[in-house]
Amino acid sequence: MGPCGLEILSEAAQSSNRLIGWYANAYLSQLKSSDPLHELKSFIHSGNYELETGWIMISRVAHPTLDIGTICSELDDYADRCKELCVPPATSREYCAVINRVLFHELGFRGNSDRYTDPANSFINTVLLTRKGLPISLSLLYVLIATRLGIAIEPINAPGHFVVGCFEETAPFYVDPFHHGKFLTAGQMLKRLEANNLAPNLSHLAPATTHETLTRLCRNLVHHYLESGEESNASVFADILKEFKDAYETHT
Repeated sequence: MGPCGLEILSEAAQSSNRLIGWYANAYLSQLKSSDPLHELKSFIHSGNYELETGWIMISRVAHPTLDIGTICSELDDYADRCKELCVPPATSREYCAVINRVLFHELGFRGNSDRYTDPANSFINTVLLTRKGLPISLSLLYVLIATRLGIAIEPINAPGHFVVGCFEETAPFYVDPFHHGKFLTAGQMLKRLEANNLAPNLSHLAPATTHETLTRLCRNLVHHYLESGEESNASVFADILKEFKDAYETHT
């Protein structure tokens, strides 16, 4: 019954008849526990952020029936294929070259330049299905594969174009998953900022927190849903952004 049913249950939960109130509260509790939006808000306010969990939970808001087990198995398979091609001992850069080969050449993941503002580009299940995504979603995929390989690859919340970076070697290097895993130096990253009329700032090249990464993902969704004329969905993710902001202020 949708919102109407929730209203009826909420009224019944306040009933003077204790039995009716008990059953109504029990049903409301079950509905909340299976409500992806409610689960995401609980995750946000817990302050205990984990990238893979957060991306899946954000995706479940738009795709409640997505199969989490299938998604995790698919990511495991990609990582296993990378392990087959890696010959230890290997440097972080060599591992990234293997990830590039598997994701962008064998599997055909690529940036969705043709439909850049399609909200589907931001959800883990649709990115895995279509093998297309945004700079941030392809970067998140890259981080999840690298994590399974034990490689410290960090999300980089650079203005205008999200990438990943590695700080384990003598000089940091960056990878642009939207452009088939192109390797970049810190200097090249700063030149990118200058080319986009942005003042170069080393803080733009530092690892992003999980909070910053997930909020940028949601911010993109608000913008892209508005571009698509889906104002109700834009409102949902605007509300999620507010939850992130409130939770951040509470925890800090």
